[in-house]
Amino acid sequence: MGMKTKIALGAVVGIAVIGAMSANSGDGDGDGKSDSRTSASAGEKSDGAADAKPAEDKAVEKASQAEQFKAFVQKNGSANEKDAVSHVTKVQGADEQNDILDAADVYTDFTGGLMGEGMGPAKLIASAFADWKDSENGLVTVYDADGELLGNGQF
Repeated sequence: MGMKTKIALGAVVGIAVIGAMSANSGDGDGDGKSDSRTSASAGEKSDGAADAKPAEDKAVEKASQAEQFKAFVQKNGSANEKDAVSHVTKVQGADEQNDILDAADVYTDFTGGLMGEGMGPAKLIASAFADWKDSENGLVTVYDADGELLGNGQF
């Protein structure tokens, strides 16, 4: 009876230790990196309006990536870029950057693939995206409504 109790107790302690280690490693690593990237990118893109930034950042964090991208282009883009970006329906991968191999996807409501209406605007969208986000090794890909490739560019 004593030996079985020791084995059972050892198994319970072992499981508890493994569970505690995995819980601690998940909480500490992900949160710290996410916060540092967010604060670093906000500081890099500052145009001297540091006083108004904190309130803007909180509102922008709640917006989707597509809404953030559209808002940036509405504020900083050319008339042609604003028109092209108005067709954006979804943006993925813009917030996950590590400067090693960053890839973002921009989906639009254009139709017809490469031979359709969106090939020219896709280059404008990719260019505006490069103005919005910056990476050492980033690639943004623009798709039409059916998921067909329209164009891409580096950012």
